[in-house]
Amino acid sequence: MNYLSNYTLAAFAGAMLTWSCTTAPSDESLKAGLKDDVIFLAADNLAGRAIGTEGEQKAAEYLAAEFKEIGLEPKGTEEYFQPFTVSKPTNPHEEAVIGTDGEGVTGRNVIGYLDNKSENTIVIGAHFDHLGMGSEGSLHRGEAAIHNGADDNASGTAALVALARLLKHEERKSNILFIAFSGEENGLWGSNYYVKNPTIDLTKVNYMINMDMVGRLNDEKTLAINGVGTSPSFVPALELANADSLKLVTSESGVGPSDHTSFYLQDLPVLHFFTGQHEDYHKPSDDSELINYDGLLLVVKYIDRLIGQLDTEPKLAFNKTKDSTGDSPRFTVSLGVIPDYLYDGKGMRIDGVSEDKPAQAAGLLKGDVVVQMGDSTIVDMMSYMRALSAFEKGDEATVAYERSGEKKEVKVVF
Repeated sequence: MNYLSNYTLAAFAGAMLTWSCTTAPSDESLKAGLKDDVIFLAADNLAGRAIGTEGEQKAAEYLAAEFKEIGLEPKGTEEYFQPFTVSKPTNPHEEAVIGTDGEGVTGRNVIGYLDNKSENTIVIGAHFDHLGMGSEGSLHRGEAAIHNGADDNASGTAALVALARLLKHEERKSNILFIAFSGEENGLWGSNYYVKNPTIDLTKVNYMINMDMVGRLNDEKTLAINGVGTSPSFVPALELANADSLKLVTSESGVGPSDHTSFYLQDLPVLHFFTGQHEDYHKPSDDSELINYDGLLLVVKYIDRLIGQLDTEPKLAFNKTKDSTGDSPRFTVSLGVIPDYLYDGKGMRIDGVSEDKPAQAAGLLKGDVVVQMGDSTIVDMMSYMRALSAFEKGDEATVAYERSGEKKEVKVVF
């Protein structure tokens, strides 16, 4: 079966000039490969890689070709591919039906395997789909435009390939399954399908690593790691692996808006890596030239060291964690800001302000730290969300915030 198009083979051949199959990749070649992969996946001619589109198929073929060149075994149901079809309900209160048959949109996971003759397997994943021309999920206001998704999530997909290149040349005690998921933007469709139709024995999985938006490491080198409470082995290993002095911001919950959740719900330890939200999130401006490639390389090398550190452990114990989203409030209004999810101080720091929203009208700016909203003290993201959920459209509230060390107040109308 010839599963690679001539288009993809031509593009892939150009990228492969960077690599040598016989030697471990240098930092320079890893960085060049990361850039090649992000630029290819986030190019306009892939039109945003929405599930079921030609752009998504081209991206999947490109990744399959890379897995083959690295020397990974195909572990899909059709060589490297695992197709799945999603039938979207006409009733918005019903869930989408994910399967292999029936009418609907068809996506494909791309799966490669490194067999180290072990009883245990590590799963490393990243989603490669994005929003296409926008539509549902886009924060863009205006005419339809290509959403290239360089950070979300060409960055994580490029990191997945780079880790495959590294780990191919390293001695590890676990087998490693590499999965590029589709359909994440629509509701974790690809990872949901995989855990219900696995191509390996999930009882042999030691833990799962997910990389989603890892391309914007900031000047403080802040790396968010979610899911650290899902195994007692994680926390001590995180610091031992931190040779590059990254600023690690951690959370315990194994549940979040990305593909690791699907594996956590199968009682597997998970870690989700994330370099932070930004103003280009789910907008056409999330382009490849804005990626911090030096920072992306640091993330890849950190995860590689972490895998080596965890390799000294027996099969990891699994812990259930408190669902940080299960008790989340429901909102009828929005302040119109992008929170800084990497902020570990007191309050909610603003990382971006949306146009024509209450925060902009009130004069709030990026970098302001909200510490009071109405009668509620804001100490973290959860207290901010709980405070926001108390308001309805038309309500007015006094918002206290800190700007450059000075405390200020402003009236906000929702």
